Amino acid sequence: MRFISTIVTAATLAACAAAAAQNVAPALATPEPGQVTVSGTVPDDASKAAVLAKLRELYGADKVVDQIAIGPVSMPANWNNYVQKLITPELKQISKGQLKIDGSTVSLRGEVPNEALRQRIASNVATSLNPTYTVNNGLRVSAADQAILDNTLANRTVEFESGKATLTPAGKVIVDEMLAALLKMKGRKVEIIGHTDSAGLRSSNLALSQARADTVKAYFASHGLNGDLLTATGQGPDRPIASNDTADGRARNRRIEFRISQ
Repeated sequence: MRFISTIVTAATLAACAAAAAQNVAPALATPEPGQVTVSGTVPDDASKAAVLAKLRELYGADKVVDQIAIGPVSMPANWNNYVQKLITPELKQISKGQLKIDGSTVSLRGEVPNEALRQRIASNVATSLNPTYTVNNGLRVSAADQAILDNTLANRTVEFESGKATLTPAGKVIVDEMLAALLKMKGRKVEIIGHTDSAGLRSSNLALSQARADTVKAYFASHGLNGDLLTATGQGPDRPIASNDTADGRARNRRIEFRISQ
């Protein structure tokens, strides 16, 4: 289970204010994997009970760590109702995250699997609040999927027939492995980027790198990937990763790159 550290506060967070005056940060317990830590200050038992009940319903009572204090704080109108709207199942899709509600300012942090979800969560948060609230979207797309692609490719070169956009048998083996990895990443947008060495005309190399990227895209689309999520571009010789002065360097520059689109 992913864990999310949730901080719920009222308009004036007494603990944070005192810490800021001393130029130190308030101490919060580090949650265990799967735990939700909820902390801050609310004005009464009813507000505290409502927040805890909602979180326990969502995550399970045994996963919620209560660090909420009760103190003399002021809150915007209908603050409790808005907090209830913010604690939704979408929070469970955020890993290593934090929801901070400080009066009428809502801040989101953490990792989500893709850009569409990042924008959707922030949009849903904003539309559930009235215009007096400010939403700071600090969510970021997880780098885990890109790491999977990089590890699958493992610095190998997708080979094509010389001067052509036709995959060699060895090149097809690598492309099949990349396909298997991508099929597990449902809904991810991927950019397929073709590169060449610097030998020959730049215009010809650009065209060849584009054609090779298009070949890989077409192969993926014909084997179960959504073609609308795939883009193919050719960079020609413009982005070398090795010297073009040696045969080995030129071979390394003739490559296909796979990037998760953010």
